[in-house]
Amino acid sequence: MSPSLPLPHAFFALLGLLAVTKFSASLLHCLYAYFLRRPKDLESCYGSWAVVTGCTDGIGKCIAFELARKGLNLVLVGRSPDKLGAVSTGIAEERGIGNILIKNVVVDLSGELSGGGMGSLKEEIGGLDVGVLVNCAGVAAPQPEFFHEKGMETWMEIVKVNLEAATEVTKVVLEGMLERRRGAVVNVGSGSGSKLGVPTYPLFDVYAGTKAYIDQFSKSLSVEYKNKGIDVQCQIPMYVDTKMVAETPAIRENSFAVAMPDAYARAAVRWIGYEAQCVPYFPHFLECSLTHLLPDFIMYPLMLRSNMRLRQKSTS
Repeated sequence: MSPSLPLPHAFFALLGLLAVTKFSASLLHCLYAYFLRRPKDLESCYGSWAVVTGCTDGIGKCIAFELARKGLNLVLVGRSPDKLGAVSTGIAEERGIGNILIKNVVVDLSGELSGGGMGSLKEEIGGLDVGVLVNCAGVAAPQPEFFHEKGMETWMEIVKVNLEAATEVTKVVLEGMLERRRGAVVNVGSGSGSKLGVPTYPLFDVYAGTKAYIDQFSKSLSVEYKNKGIDVQCQIPMYVDTKMVAETPAIRENSFAVAMPDAYARAAVRWIGYEAQCVPYFPHFLECSLTHLLPDFIMYPLMLRSNMRLRQKSTS
């Protein structure tokens, strides 16, 4: 007879086996999701039109181009008619993009939305087979700031665009998706406001708070509407080389994984319709994984010192 392990030893051996199994399963799923999984055919799964906010710059602009390359017609939402026109022209003139339809809807997402703004959007998408919504519009304070250093007008503009506008646009577009019983809602969050990212983001308090709302809002909607044929997803970027990063040049010196917006957009579109919460860009996933190796009592002061350095470099 082979000797058996004492009960305490067997218990800890079982825990170890379970931990290794869980880690191995997570690793295999990660490798599959980032490198082997095929993106969904968005038109056949969801519909022939996509609505994109924040589409005149950065991530939103590149996602609009990427969706057009996938053959989706576009409703572009922004406050500048000239910038919307430039994006529409750029998409129409790009080689390889088919003959798609584009509608420009001028809405100031930092203004009053419940009346004219959302009414215009609702009218423009009426009767369209809108299958994808990407809420990408967002603003942040241009530099790291202590909360007391700025007036409420600055903070409330961030709340208005990042939180209220995303909520209202989702409400308008979701109604049609419910009627058709299919759709995908993508809300662009931030590593500053998600458990998948960093545990705290001092000196960007209001921005991080609005993105934490987007994170929880998206996860809850995902559970609420999954059985109605609608996939809701919060995508978590870390630093992407957009105007927000350009306004704080020192960020480029402090992150090894700053993504170019076109590379991020390609990854983002590949993930549409899968997990309710995800980090689409693989280097960002690695960055987040390294962050999670440290406990909060180390990360909290570390993040404060890091953002204080950004503040000092930005004001010098």
